[in-house]
Amino acid sequence: MDRRLLLFTPVCALLLGGCLAKTAFDVATAPVRVVSQAADWATTSQDEADRARGREVRNREERVGRLQRQYDDLAEDCADGNDRACREAVTVRREIDGLLPGLPQEEPRN
Repeated sequence: MDRRLLLFTPVCALLLGGCLAKTAFDVATAPVRVVSQAADWATTSQDEADRARGREVRNREERVGRLQRQYDDLAEDCADGNDRACREAVTVRREIDGLLPGLPQEEPRN
C-alpha cells in the first residue's frame, strides 16, 4: 500500500499543479478584468455615439415632418377664417423653428 501511495502522490502533484497555477492566475487577474469591463460599460464608443446621434436626427426629422403637415392643415383652416387654427398654427410653427437648428442642413446645389 505504501508503494501505491508513493507512486500516486507525484502524479497527483503534477496534475493538480496546473489547476492551482491556473486558479492563482485567475484570482490575480480578476480585479483587472473587472475594472476594464466596468470602464467599457461606463464609456460610450464613437460608433455608439454616432448611432445615437443618427437616431436622434431621424426622430427630429420625423417630428418636423409631422408638425409640418399639421401646420399646413392649420394654415389652410386659418385662411378659411378659423381663429383657433391661426393660434395653433403659430404654436406649431414655433415648435418647428425650435427643432430645425438641431437638424443637419443640406448644402446648396450649384
